[in-house]
Amino acid sequence: MLDQARELKRDLRDSVRLIMNDRADLCLAAGFDGVHIGQDDLSPESVRRIIGPDRILGVSTHNPEQLREADRTSADYLAIGPVFATTSKEKPDPVVGLEGVRRARALTTKPLVAIGGITRKTAASVVEAGADSVAVISDLLREPRKSAEEFLRILR
Repeated sequence: MLDQARELKRDLRDSVRLIMNDRADLCLAAGFDGVHIGQDDLSPESVRRIIGPDRILGVSTHNPEQLREADRTSADYLAIGPVFATTSKEKPDPVVGLEGVRRARALTTKPLVAIGGITRKTAASVVEAGADSVAVISDLLREPRKSAEEFLRILR
């Protein structure tokens, strides 16, 4: 798996940023650009000590209190969600909806990534609500290339 991650990073070069989920050690080993952590992972400051000041650090939040706390850390961006119902998590946090994205935007000046149940049909409304970008899983899996191209067209 590590070899595949390194190969992906080489192939993509500077066209995208690769963010490892949860694993600061694998982020470094694979040469990824950063790591994204959740509420039950290492603390943002512990991860920052591992990855250093130059890699990207993102933190998932699910409510205003978590967002305020994460905003005080060295995280480079904050994620809010799930915005909509999601099938990619066994026990997802409660849906925050577009209003949760709006509240989150009002609480931070850091880049805000919306995550959870976002599709090509809903992505524009999520950005209009205040997200700087969206994280997508399920809607990319069926036809990855076609879906990615459509997301880029929709969000430009």
